[in-house]
Amino acid sequence: MDTCLQGVQLLPFTPHLIWMLLVLASLLTVSALVSGSETAFFSLTPAQLRQLEEEQTPAAKAACTLLDDKDRLLSTILITNNLVNIGAILMANSIIDHIVQFGSASVLEFIVKVIIVTFILLLFGEIMPKIFAAYNTLSFAQRMARPLLSLQRLFRPLSALLLRAGGAVTNALARKQTNLSMSELTDAIEIAEADSDEDKKMLTGIVRFVHTEADQIMKPRIDVVALEQGASFDEVRRTVVESGFSRIPVYNEDLDDIRGILYVKDLLPHLNEGADFGWQQLLRPAYFVPEHKKINDLLEDFQKRKIHIAVVVDEYGGTLGIVSLEDVLEEIVGEIADESDVEAAPYQQIDENHYLFEGRTHLGDFLRVLELPDDFLDAVRGDADTLAGLMLEIRGEFFREGESVNFDNIELKALRVENRRITQVEVTLISHDTSDGDSSEA
Repeated sequence: MDTCLQGVQLLPFTPHLIWMLLVLASLLTVSALVSGSETAFFSLTPAQLRQLEEEQTPAAKAACTLLDDKDRLLSTILITNNLVNIGAILMANSIIDHIVQFGSASVLEFIVKVIIVTFILLLFGEIMPKIFAAYNTLSFAQRMARPLLSLQRLFRPLSALLLRAGGAVTNALARKQTNLSMSELTDAIEIAEADSDEDKKMLTGIVRFVHTEADQIMKPRIDVVALEQGASFDEVRRTVVESGFSRIPVYNEDLDDIRGILYVKDLLPHLNEGADFGWQQLLRPAYFVPEHKKINDLLEDFQKRKIHIAVVVDEYGGTLGIVSLEDVLEEIVGEIADESDVEAAPYQQIDENHYLFEGRTHLGDFLRVLELPDDFLDAVRGDADTLAGLMLEIRGEFFREGESVNFDNIELKALRVENRRITQVEVTLISHDTSDGDSSEA
């Protein structure tokens, strides 16, 4: 024992140590609160989640905002916890160096600086707060919601970078397994004795449903019909009549600042009001969802909230488009026609080998029309969801009218281009004996 303590010397106490101890205590407190938050937020029961949604307190609203994107919440917690724990370890070692001089007692120094410090950090910064939070999930989550929301904004760039990197790795590992699973299920549907082609289409839609994200089925920003908050009542009535939509987003300065949704049924009792009628008082809160939200979760949200429309936003809060309950259901049952739909086919077949499509046609619909397998475009589609996006992915630059690009036995020609946006595409099926490669430009 004397040998172990040889060279060990206690140093005189200094007032500077008080500040260092206070900093260490503060870091341990933050570590405990953040660690407990992880347990609290991810242990909430369905009943507690409903209670949060029904409450109108700032804490409950902040908690709901955090839970709308659990991946970002978890990344914020982990970033904060790791930074605080690193700071606590460095501070603890600095305090020890100001109290004890170990000399040649390297084993004792290792025990104190590594084992004991780690034990204290785990006990007070991880284990005890997680146990406490597990028994007080709802109250703990509400108390920590607003601080975590501030931390989420603070670490947004770093969190976005980590999520993007993690998502790329996860997608790369899961893509083959997911595609194989979907392919097997699709093959099973094809050989099954369904009563009709419609049944097969519906079953295929169900298989694809859980893998589809909001940004894949939304109406893109450029096609959104919206009202400016300062619009006159006459302008509102005219927009309602011309659009035929029953729910219209309302924005302040631009579509990145959506203030609410105008329900036409709320407007009906006031149609005879004067031009100075304050229609803005009829706005209902808008529901915002992240672009990568799975549509099966979105459907559940629509049912819980009893709403039919959501605003799709990117990681920076910018508006990407809107998605409706009808858009979600159409992924299962196919096109749903209503009184506001224009009676026009989504494509035109000119002859056996020539078609006309809108540029915004979803690739899933495009493949179904041409009776091509789901994985036909996997090699070139990249992040594209629409036919116009696919053309840009293949070529890598904007098109002029009349320019085309080939893939396999398909030629895609930009028939109409408006403001660099491909609005109409001519599709030509080329026989395999005349096709000369995977992809080429014309």
